[in-house]
Amino acid sequence: MKKYKVGYTTGVYDMFHVGHLNILKRAKEQCDFLIVGVSTDENVQQYKHKTPVVPFEQRKEIVAAIRYVDQVVPQENMDKFAAWEKYHFDAIFHGDDWKGSPMYDEIEKQLAAVGCEVVFLPHTEGVSSTMFAEKALKK
Repeated sequence: MKKYKVGYTTGVYDMFHVGHLNILKRAKEQCDFLIVGVSTDENVQQYKHKTPVVPFEQRKEIVAAIRYVDQVVPQENMDKFAAWEKYHFDAIFHGDDWKGSPMYDEIEKQLAAVGCEVVFLPHTEGVSSTMFAEKALKK
């Protein structure tokens, strides 16, 4: 397994669950310093058209408390290249459920041009914040 100096991953991390923990743990196993972008409430509203259950400041605090995380930053938009320009990470980690998508194909091209690799990590099946929210509404 290749080891990177600085890694970066992002997420909403709403209703934190084991899938979130797995991504953070697997990312940290592959880098010395892990930066995690937590989506702001405004960013989530803009691209997912919904408001997170847990407010940004609390989600940020939860993620910062995870031992695999070295730094938490706000993710104010979905522009991964702009994030690279700001944080200069060697690798960006994302769930493999996005591998081969037009959005990530483009991100891979942009980041490869500056020597940054996109690393897809196994997605934890059967768990998501959306599923938790839907289950809670049914009760």
